[in-house]
Order: sequence, then C-alpha cells, then structure tokens
Amino acid sequence: MNHLKPPQADGLYDPRYEHDACGVAMVARLDNVPVHDVVVKALEALDNLEHRGAEGADIRTGDGAGILVQLPHAFFRAVVDFELPARGRYGVCVCFLPRDPGHRRKIEELLELNVRVEGQRVLGWRDVPIDEAYVGDTANASRPHVRQLFVEAGPGFEHDQDAFQRKLYVIRRIVELAIGPDFYAPSFSSRTCVYKGMLKAPQLRNFYPDLGD
Repeated sequence: MNHLKPPQADGLYDPRYEHDACGVAMVARLDNVPVHDVVVKALEALDNLEHRGAEGADIRTGDGAGILVQLPHAFFRAVVDFELPARGRYGVCVCFLPRDPGHRRKIEELLELNVRVEGQRVLGWRDVPIDEAYVGDTANASRPHVRQLFVEAGPGFEHDQDAFQRKLYVIRRIVELAIGPDFYAPSFSSRTCVYKGMLKAPQLRNFYPDLGD
C-alpha cells in the first residue's frame, strides 16, 4: 500500500501546475513584420530547452527538435528556380521521403497526381540543404531525404486561403494513408513551414542552413 501523501501547495509551488511535456517556446513580433531576428531568438529559446530533450546511447542523437516559422516568402522566391505567386496563393509541403531514388520518385509522383486531382497546381520541388556534421550517427542512419513541394492555389482557391489550407490537408492525408510510414509531412501549409528532425536542440540551427539565412 502506498502511504505517500500527495504533494501540497507550498509558497510559489502548486501541484496543479505539474505537467509532463516537451519544452515549447514561442517568439513573435507584435507588429507582425517578418524579420530574421525572430528566428534567431526562437533558436536561442530552443537551445535553452535542451534539458527537456532526451539522448540515446549515441549522445549526439536526440529525441527530436524543431521550429515552426512563418512561411518565408522572400527567401523561397530567392532560392527556387521557378516563379512563385503572391504570398498566400501557394503552399509548401515539407516532405520526409525515402533515400532510395526510385522509391522516392514514386511517392513524389503520387503527391503530384493528388495535387492535380484536387484542382491545384504543382509549381516545383526543392531539395532542402542539410549538414550531416550536425546529426548523430544513429539518427543519420535512418535520416529521410528532405524536400519541399510548392503547390499553387487552383481556380476558386486563389482568394480563399482557408479553403486552400483545407485542400492542402486533404492532399497530404490521402498520400499519408496510401503510402504509410515511408512518407511523412511535418507541414503542408500556405502560412507556416516546419524544420525538424531527430536532433538535439542546439543541432537544429546548423543542420538546416536555411535557418541561418
């Protein structure tokens, strides 16, 4: 029988606020101006949450870290080799794909097919740069190939971003259910973009060079 008494409130401590959860930090500008300093401060906050993450026997492999950012429209326009429409009229699917080129291409073709079936338009793909020096050996052994698919809002969706967002969700779910664990999309949105991986918090900024731009 357990005779231990439940924890009692004492001074500033209150057991009602005890929760087991991952560490989360949020950084925003009240004027809504998209500047790189927000990303810098968010990465600093993430670094300070390293104690909330776990490590494996390979001490350079963490149990995951990531950042969700406002879709970087000016950055994407500068780095892709195709024309992007106005902000809000296209979405970006962050894709975790197999490293085998043949298998990967089949999933990409299914994604493109479903984009068209759902009345939207494929703009193009971008390989997301990564730096393997900033990931542990264990995580790197199962690391996916990371690509971004750019999708333009089709007829009837150009001026209704909420409806476009819902359509992007439908496309993602169809492919996730059809493919299973060989495909994962951390985000598919016209508003936000996710960078994440099986990383320790301080590794994220260097693993994804995009975040330093």
